[in-house]
Amino acid sequence: MSPPPPALSLSNGLLLCIDLQPVFLAAICDSQRVHWRCSFAIEAAKGLGLPVVFTEQVPAKLGRTADELLALVEQPVALGKDAFSALGDKPIAAHLQATGAKHLLICGIETPVCVYQTARDARQAGYEVTVLVDCVGARRSGDASAVLAHLDKVGCAILPAETVFYSLLHDAKHPFFRDYTKLVKKYG
Repeated sequence: MSPPPPALSLSNGLLLCIDLQPVFLAAICDSQRVHWRCSFAIEAAKGLGLPVVFTEQVPAKLGRTADELLALVEQPVALGKDAFSALGDKPIAAHLQATGAKHLLICGIETPVCVYQTARDARQAGYEVTVLVDCVGARRSGDASAVLAHLDKVGCAILPAETVFYSLLHDAKHPFFRDYTKLVKKYG
């Protein structure tokens, strides 16, 4: 039996924000909630020192990531793609590999398409994957539920962002703990 994969840690994690472009945000159910929860995840990742990478689906035609989300990161990395899976785009796959990340935290849209294919391909590429369930969205919620259930079966963790980031803090002695609890209250 092989040893269990390493647990998510501040040294091996990366937040991958998929296709948070206004054109897509406008098309999904409860887009304000998704935008808000992704803002929370980005600020929490930044506060903990986790790298944040944005993908953009055909940005020349569909536009860039929402400005207010990019503004949450001092020097945002936003990588364009044509493939639905971020890992189906060779420059993005190479960039992720170069970061040294072993565990991808995924937020963004759309759950049944780009989030699904990215999470699936990341698992096949040997990454541990956590889909931040409150930070993803879809045009039809039933489709998203089926996809998330499938991703759970193929080894992706499906967890709320708050749970994941509290687990990275470990305890109330962490230097970011006070600021993190402020974020939790802000994004309630």
